[in-house]
Amino acid sequence: MLKNISLKEKHLLIEKRLNFSALLVLLVVILGALVIVSLCMGRFPISIPEVIHVLAANILPLPQVGDANVESVVMTLRFPRVVATILVGGSLALSGAVYQGVFQNPLVSPDLLGVSSGACVGAAIAILIGIGTFGIQIGAFAGGILAVALTTTAPKLIKNSSNMMLVMSGIIVGGLMSSIMGIIKYIADPETELAEITYWQMGSIAKVLPKSILMVAPAMIVTIIIIMILRWKINVLSLGETEARSLGINVKTTRRIVIICATLLTASSVCISGTIGWVGLVVPHLGRLMVGPNNMKLLPVSFVLGGIFLLMIDTIARTITSAELPLSILTGLIGAPFYFYLLKKERMNLS
Repeated sequence: MLKNISLKEKHLLIEKRLNFSALLVLLVVILGALVIVSLCMGRFPISIPEVIHVLAANILPLPQVGDANVESVVMTLRFPRVVATILVGGSLALSGAVYQGVFQNPLVSPDLLGVSSGACVGAAIAILIGIGTFGIQIGAFAGGILAVALTTTAPKLIKNSSNMMLVMSGIIVGGLMSSIMGIIKYIADPETELAEITYWQMGSIAKVLPKSILMVAPAMIVTIIIIMILRWKINVLSLGETEARSLGINVKTTRRIVIICATLLTASSVCISGTIGWVGLVVPHLGRLMVGPNNMKLLPVSFVLGGIFLLMIDTIARTITSAELPLSILTGLIGAPFYFYLLKKERMNLS
């Protein structure tokens, strides 16, 4: 293929690849620096050298020096939370970019197919039963998968598998789940169960446990790898069904695989952190400002940006006040004005 283009075009192509690689490396470095800062900050402040030594001692055969409480705070309390935050933020942003590419709509978000609503219902039922944090996560995951199953079954019953019908089915299922959630809230104990359900709906990673991450992380990592492998096909799908078929892509199968992967990522994220809004809607737009609409570049950048964004939000949420703020409050306060700015800038570019 490179033989058919001029030497100048080859240099431009190599330069673009280098620019993208440099940007991705820079974002990863920023994410790494934020990890160190996040591990330092909290009610028990820890210096950067102490954090770096604790991390190095758990990777390399180095002797443990210093206060044992420091290692306990870093590795037992904060490090699992940081890992969960990066996974959730990156997965929500990646899912949003995938949905926006597949459905050719920049206003699409990860809860399009009723995943978040179904997960909320599953978690709320688990809270009513009283089966603990681990049971709540299982209930949330099961509720999200059930909602998606209902959403994808409805178009088959109507015998209309278009994107619009799938979106309409998601809206219907989301409305149904919201009504069920209203019933659950009505019968919940106002002093205990209702407060926990409401807090969970607002999103938080405060109660994340290492075993929770180990339960969900393998599925998330496998799904992320599959999406990254298929991202060139997502590019083709974003051109439209006619163009995709002309290029030999099985549109229905590819779309189904991609949607299932994005949905699993969303459901896995929700079962860890509860419902966190705006990440999957805003972050992909920020990625497009950096690298354009090409999903080969956009998806990796969106994942890293999502991790950076949510890690910043979570660090602020647990340090700004003595009582930890739910994450959706801060993501909404930051995401809504930023999204308005993006829309205004896009309109100015088109005019």
